[in-house]
Amino acid sequence: MSYTYLISSVCRRPTIQQIALFLVTTLIPVAIFFNCALAQTNQTDVSSFVDPHIGTAHCRWFHFTPGAIPFGMAKPAPSTNGHYGNNSGWEAVGYDFRHESIEGFANFHEFQIGGIVFAPINGKLQTIPGKLENTMEGYRSAFDRKDEHATTGYYSVVLKEYGIKAELTSTERVAFHRYTFPEGRESHILFDIGNRQGESGRVKDAKVYITPDGRIEGFVTTLPEYVQKYQPGAEVSMYFSAVVDKKPEAVGVFKGNEQQAGKTEIVGEGSGLYLTFSTKANESITIKAGLSYTSIENARLNLQTEAPALTFDQAKMQALAKWNAYLGRIQVETPNKQDKVKFYTGLYHALLGRGLASDVNGAYPKNDGTIGQIPLDKNKRPLHHHYNTDAIWGAFWNLTQLWALAYPEYYSEFVKSQLLVYKDAGWLGDGIANSRYVSGVGTNFVSLTLASAYMCGIRDFDVNMAYEASLKNEIDGNNRPRGAGKLDVERFVTYGFVNHLDTMAAPDEAWRFSGSHTLEYAFSSFAVAQWAKLLGKENDYAKLMPLSKAWEKIYDPQIQFMRPKYANGKFIDNFKPTQVWRGFQEGNAWQYTFYVPHEPESLVAKVGKERFNARLDSIFTVSQKAVFGGGKTIDAFAGLEGLYNHGNQPNLHISWLFNYSEKPSLTQKWVRAICNEFYGTEPVHGYGYGQDEDQGQLGAWYVMASMGLFDVKGLTETTPSFGIGSPLFDRIVIKLNNKYYKGKQFVIESRNNNKENLYVQSFSLNGKKLATPFIPFSSVTNGGTLLLQMGNKPKDKQ
Repeated sequence: MSYTYLISSVCRRPTIQQIALFLVTTLIPVAIFFNCALAQTNQTDVSSFVDPHIGTAHCRWFHFTPGAIPFGMAKPAPSTNGHYGNNSGWEAVGYDFRHESIEGFANFHEFQIGGIVFAPINGKLQTIPGKLENTMEGYRSAFDRKDEHATTGYYSVVLKEYGIKAELTSTERVAFHRYTFPEGRESHILFDIGNRQGESGRVKDAKVYITPDGRIEGFVTTLPEYVQKYQPGAEVSMYFSAVVDKKPEAVGVFKGNEQQAGKTEIVGEGSGLYLTFSTKANESITIKAGLSYTSIENARLNLQTEAPALTFDQAKMQALAKWNAYLGRIQVETPNKQDKVKFYTGLYHALLGRGLASDVNGAYPKNDGTIGQIPLDKNKRPLHHHYNTDAIWGAFWNLTQLWALAYPEYYSEFVKSQLLVYKDAGWLGDGIANSRYVSGVGTNFVSLTLASAYMCGIRDFDVNMAYEASLKNEIDGNNRPRGAGKLDVERFVTYGFVNHLDTMAAPDEAWRFSGSHTLEYAFSSFAVAQWAKLLGKENDYAKLMPLSKAWEKIYDPQIQFMRPKYANGKFIDNFKPTQVWRGFQEGNAWQYTFYVPHEPESLVAKVGKERFNARLDSIFTVSQKAVFGGGKTIDAFAGLEGLYNHGNQPNLHISWLFNYSEKPSLTQKWVRAICNEFYGTEPVHGYGYGQDEDQGQLGAWYVMASMGLFDVKGLTETTPSFGIGSPLFDRIVIKLNNKYYKGKQFVIESRNNNKENLYVQSFSLNGKKLATPFIPFSSVTNGGTLLLQMGNKPKDKQ
């Protein structure tokens, strides 16, 4: 290996024309980026509306990773408290805008996965990250906000303690770090490999070494909290192979404060390695780190395949081009810049979570800890990718609708990814970390999302296996592992609802959430029943449809609430509709009573249309005072006892239920209010106040809602449709993927649209008036124009 000194300087935000010219003239050998950039030359630089800092006070581990590309494995990002860890597996950790120091730059950021930290320093060699309260204690450094810049695919900051500028970018599986040092003979780069980071859990083993030709390589094996909870004993490993473009003058290893100069390898928890350089003023040193979840060899292969001669600036421009291509699939027009910032930042977060887990050669981590192989095509390329994912709980009201509409190729790969786990382990996993089960909430909606993909026309997967897995997920409780969720599904099938238990010597999800589980299982039973119907599986349909009516068995008509019920048919005593955790998970009876998304008309009929509308309208009136969540309390669970809590999944659909109760004007009113008030453009007020963004779910909800398209049924009907709301934008253009859909684009135009004119006066599709506020999904994907005439007075009948 030769150490080549890189000198580079580009503007922070090049124009799309510059990107296209740069990619063409440098002959970057990755055709997709050239095509993406070229396709964008006549479009707005939509990345300029993304602010990655939004919602970064009390945010999850994945949330602030500006160095990443869409759905990438490499997610280099700064940490302010990453080494503090995550006690329960779900708490906010990693980067908090309220903090004033940075401890290093971790390269892996996924649900339950974090590690491989690089950090530049100078002067005295310090090898512990130190505490937030004392920036001089370890290698962390204070920084000024004016010296920090974050955008799509690029991050930079000046570390004040050292006068070092740090920059980050990436390809799919390669992280790029560029550190610009002041003059000095003690310029160091730390490779802090063997310590806990973010959601990773404690470290079981680690290793880092430098090869004779100068590569720095290693791994860390962790025991994440949720993995231990749902698949005890299972491990998550991360591997890297890095090259540095300057030869160090000295090397050494460390564990904590213990340092060993001259040694080139160290093994075990806490393992780290350092390089020491003499640097000239403003001299840059670049690291390119290939990453993998399977082996050091594959990390090396990923680097050699994706970035053998790629410079930092080329990678940065590639990343920006790819972000513009992905974000540019939906173009919105409005004079309100704040709404545009909310929209594209929400879309950005929806595309940022759930990153690659497979290598360029198709190797992927299997559920049993071994390495699997995705089949290859005739060109020796993997037929699809594998992805890590947070639980899919609630994602049918945000992410999967967005994927189906604008990113069906990713939805297809998500399905195939889940089927790999099923094939390997025998059960679908609601959330997976390196294919390990990390359900998170103890339920499992993967079968619903598989059914929804099929209903939307995304069918390029093993349909027979997918259906088999989905049916098993709905009705089979025999020897069901905890990681597959739904530990009480056998009781659901036996009683036609989940009978309530006040205590049990078992995990909470096996007994505590009878009410919410009854409602959830009814919904997913409906989804798979519709799939069975389309596939001609009449016996399965006959078995599943009665289960989809389970909600009726726990609806108490006397008080008009969903109320948990014992096996003997008696409703529970001492019932309190606002009580959380007794019968209802992360919510209460006020919220869950509306959890009948597959049969909203039947729910309206049971309550009575007038009473339904009055009750739901008053819920939003009261909840508006708490910013539709937990008020300004910075906590993910702040709104659990409220009447409506937009900061969590269970009732994200209910503002759209007025479309089913002949009051669509109230859907238009309240959806706009949530978009305007719950969502902000600040680090603290971003997604509520410190609410749980769950890998892009709240961002995706804003994207769909602000376009005025949403299906409470999660696109699970045999002929799915979108409910229509009140778009925030004057014009929306959605580019369609012709591999899956007939149309080229779908356009939504809102005429006479402004803050006061929030009510739809009429709908027309391709010149034909619509009588109800619904549009078939196929009408959208066939292409065309939806025209809405807006006004300032409610109009409920067309």
